[in-house]
Amino acid sequence: MGTLTLPPYFNLQEDCKDLRSSFKGLGCNEKRVIEILARRTQAQRLEIAQAYQTVYGESLHKRLKSAFSGKLEKCILLWMMDSAERDAILLYELMKVGGRKADRAFIGIVCTRNSAQIYLIKQAYYTMFNQTLENHIDGTDSHFMEFQTKNKWAFWRSGESKVKEVPKRLVGVTKLMLALVRGNRPENTSVDRHIALNDAHQLNKVFTGKVGDEDTLIRIFCTRSAQQLTATLNYYHQHYGHDFEESLINENSGDFEQALRYTVMCFRQPAKFYAEELHTALGGAGTDDDALIRVITTRAEVDMQYIKLEFANECKRSLEEMIANDTIGNYRYFLLTLVGPGDLGLFSPRTSNASASYYSPRTSNGSASRQPSTGSQNGSASYYSPRSSGQGSFQM
Repeated sequence: MGTLTLPPYFNLQEDCKDLRSSFKGLGCNEKRVIEILARRTQAQRLEIAQAYQTVYGESLHKRLKSAFSGKLEKCILLWMMDSAERDAILLYELMKVGGRKADRAFIGIVCTRNSAQIYLIKQAYYTMFNQTLENHIDGTDSHFMEFQTKNKWAFWRSGESKVKEVPKRLVGVTKLMLALVRGNRPENTSVDRHIALNDAHQLNKVFTGKVGDEDTLIRIFCTRSAQQLTATLNYYHQHYGHDFEESLINENSGDFEQALRYTVMCFRQPAKFYAEELHTALGGAGTDDDALIRVITTRAEVDMQYIKLEFANECKRSLEEMIANDTIGNYRYFLLTLVGPGDLGLFSPRTSNASASYYSPRTSNGSASRQPSTGSQNGSASYYSPRSSGQGSFQM
């Protein structure tokens, strides 16, 4: 369930006119631009960008880049991207940084996308960088190419400094990441209890050193549906008296066990995973703005309501309060607009079926059966959903 607060109706013509007037004069009316773009669904934002280009003969994205700067620039440009393109850029930047923290964020993105979405991400990645996502993960192409000059996002962060050497990654973690981006996970909701029980025993044998290795774990967690994995982990708890995640947290746990724990958490409790991401970004000595922007721009139209609930249960403070304390100016205003109003009863006790609607089984066509965003009668666009037509043809 998303947190966008949409206007009663969508007027494409008025939005383009208002944006155009906001860019005129000595300085950009940033707040007015935010009020428009932060209260539109993805389908509507894509329509606005296309209409703006048609009517005024200039790219809205380039205009936004010239009008904004710093963290607010990055935030609003990511927000204006198609979902697959945005994920491709985020994965690219995470791999440029490398390390356990970046790998965790990478796993979080891939594990919360279905097979159809992963396919489109890989297409966007190749279009943008002329290299496959898999080759970047396994190091087949050891260098990072900049955007293709003909790509519409070629201007993205063009002034960024050269990247430092990326930290080495364990082979097991690389195998796990490659398996996840191959998108071999079925989207059906049926459960084979015999396979689930057998997988549960296989997991135990790996961790007791009897048989199997990292490849066995990767095979189970990257080729089973979410419902099948849930049955497996339930059987594991019934037969061995503790959750599987507990086996991944001990004094001998390394990077692979941590990566596998993130994978399990994303499948079982995605809202909690992202709440922890936000807590880490906001709860330290300094704010991790990259993580903050990444989570909010990718989840505001998906499950931010549930993330806010998990955040409040864990931190005993609302997400809005933490954002307001750690950010300033129109950057803060934009983020708070995306995460929605704070009067949501966030500190109510968690029920036994918390966030149940978010964790409900996916439908057979691959889309998660989530509730629509607040007021989003036009629908938050998925990677593969058709664009809405707004109020008909655009005229000035």
